[in-house]
Amino acid sequence: MRAWRQGGPQGFIGFAVSARMSPALRAEILATPEERWQPYAEDSQVIKECAQVDYFLEETAENHYREPLRTIAIRIRKKQGELFSGGEAVKYFAVRTNLWDWKPQRLLEWHREKAGSIEAAHAVIKNELAGGVLPCARFGANAAWFRFAVLTFNVLTALKRLALPAELLAARPKRLRFLIFNTPGKLVRHARHLILRLTRSMSRFSNWGGALRLLPLPG
Repeated sequence: MRAWRQGGPQGFIGFAVSARMSPALRAEILATPEERWQPYAEDSQVIKECAQVDYFLEETAENHYREPLRTIAIRIRKKQGELFSGGEAVKYFAVRTNLWDWKPQRLLEWHREKAGSIEAAHAVIKNELAGGVLPCARFGANAAWFRFAVLTFNVLTALKRLALPAELLAARPKRLRFLIFNTPGKLVRHARHLILRLTRSMSRFSNWGGALRLLPLPG
């Protein structure tokens, strides 16, 4: 995939996205030879494995222009042979990507790094960015409201990864509001200059200059 955005990033852009589990994809995952499955992650309850799957999007009018994408499958099993709450013994998921050189484990780790676990992302969007409090009974307005919540989450994630100090990488929106966004101050004019007076010491905001330099702000 190539980027041709005017004034934006040029060249190759690698991506990885969660894939919808279609019947054809599930059948291909089930047919994957056992020797392809590799350990991916493990905790006290489940074992996670991954494997590259020989599955490509069907050649239809909608996707004939697309480049072939690589499919990585994830297999999750209970350690004690127990069933999941839905009654199944094994759960399958898949990720589709245009990165062919990375090992499956590294690709999945990178894919998860974007926002952390999806449950934590859902909790932040719903409980801290008002995504779970819809404004009215109109579907379109509620859809727009939720999209704004998701956009805010993405912007905050980019801000933490691109510009803020490492200790704020896991900061939730409430903490960012307290430390940065809701800082009380007063604009005053003195000697033909506009000055922002803050209620806290300058050392508290010493990282702002570095953050502004790191952000891709318009010139």
